[in-house]
Amino acid sequence: MHVPMNQLRVALIGYGKMGLEIEEALVKRGHLVSLKSTSLTPFKPADLSDSDVAIEFSLPDAAVDNIFKCFEAKVPVVCGTTGWYSRLTEVKEQATAKGGSLLYASNFSIGMNVLFHINKQLSAIMNNMDEYDVSISEIHHVKKLDKPSGTAITLAEGILDNMERYDSWKNQSDVEDSELPILSERIGDVPGTHEIVFKSEVDSITLRHEAFNRKGFALGSVKGAEWLVQRKGVFTIHDFLKF
Repeated sequence: MHVPMNQLRVALIGYGKMGLEIEEALVKRGHLVSLKSTSLTPFKPADLSDSDVAIEFSLPDAAVDNIFKCFEAKVPVVCGTTGWYSRLTEVKEQATAKGGSLLYASNFSIGMNVLFHINKQLSAIMNNMDEYDVSISEIHHVKKLDKPSGTAITLAEGILDNMERYDSWKNQSDVEDSELPILSERIGDVPGTHEIVFKSEVDSITLRHEAFNRKGFALGSVKGAEWLVQRKGVFTIHDFLKF
């Protein structure tokens, strides 16, 4: 068992399949679960009084309210829910007003974040190679509500920031030349597969990440909680991983 320097009491906000994986990762690293909250058992800020940090994997329409409750309770929160980033400015304002701490990411898998980094580098290299068209595809389980995935959007943003020919993305295959296509499928219990293809008439270059299970996401979020607990402010996973 990994024994941390400081044992943490961790509130799990969202206790579905990801919550179960996170609980297992917490136990393996010597931490305690202080609270388990679901949509059927909502929590109040006072319920976090025995928690050092919270890990939030719930639903897009619940995430911001959950984050605000953590700010109110002065409990740092790691958020792996996606689909709420249109309210990011509001969340940052509340973090400042309440002295809150938040670490958020579209994907807490260490391997996936390596791919984010490589995707940006390859996109910059390919910027002047107009013979290559780029596309993104993603597959997730049928219960994932947001489409495209937050991970696919992060990949798309990495391309848009580094390839001048693209100015937006669209969640369909039929797009204009300046639009980056993202294709989404929802199949069975697939944890998450993402693929970026740079294709020309003569060859193709493919970047692919396939999650075999949820353990990588769980471990990344737990390590993120260990990192966040002594910090104040709003952070992305890039602040945590340092690349």
